[in-house]
Amino acid sequence: MPGHFEPLPGGGAAVALDDVEISIIRSLAVQLLELVGPGPGEDASDDPLAELFAEGPSEPPKDPVLRRLFPDAYSDPEGPPARPEDAEEQREYSAEFRRYTENDLRAGKRENALAVVRSLDALTPAADGGAVLKLSGEESRQWLSSLNDLRLAIGSRLEITDEDDTDLLYRLPDEDPRKPMVMAYLWLGGLQETLVSTLMP
Repeated sequence: MPGHFEPLPGGGAAVALDDVEISIIRSLAVQLLELVGPGPGEDASDDPLAELFAEGPSEPPKDPVLRRLFPDAYSDPEGPPARPEDAEEQREYSAEFRRYTENDLRAGKRENALAVVRSLDALTPAADGGAVLKLSGEESRQWLSSLNDLRLAIGSRLEITDEDDTDLLYRLPDEDPRKPMVMAYLWLGGLQETLVSTLMP
């Protein structure tokens, strides 16, 4: 089990983590919480009806990491449309979609990251350090979503856009200042991959 998730009988997953790994994941999850910001209603009134009809932003975030976490819904991955009127139409559709979905998306990402922090804080340390993290099926899905968000955030900071970029990461020299972030990115990818396999039927 060290270093990778394994399925638990009856659903869920477990992984053995040492103290450094626990600290890294928790720190990254807290940074993600700070980046995503409070969910809807956490800064507002206690009026649930007001929250229901609260509109979110219509413009994409300026921070490239947030743009990666909350991309435009109607952007063309192949590049801008040939006709300017098509580009304007895409922007309008994306703005409308963002206005009514981003608050909920932020709240979901925040809740998933909080689930990661809470489950790590609830661990019982082993006598020789570290702990075994055991997750229910629902917690596993929250972890999976949050691991994906963490990798998207780190990948954005590393300017990774495709698999070719990932291959280059393995060849970075040890003295490259990006090396620790690269190691975290690759390690989280391994955790994510084994967690996916535990959730497959």
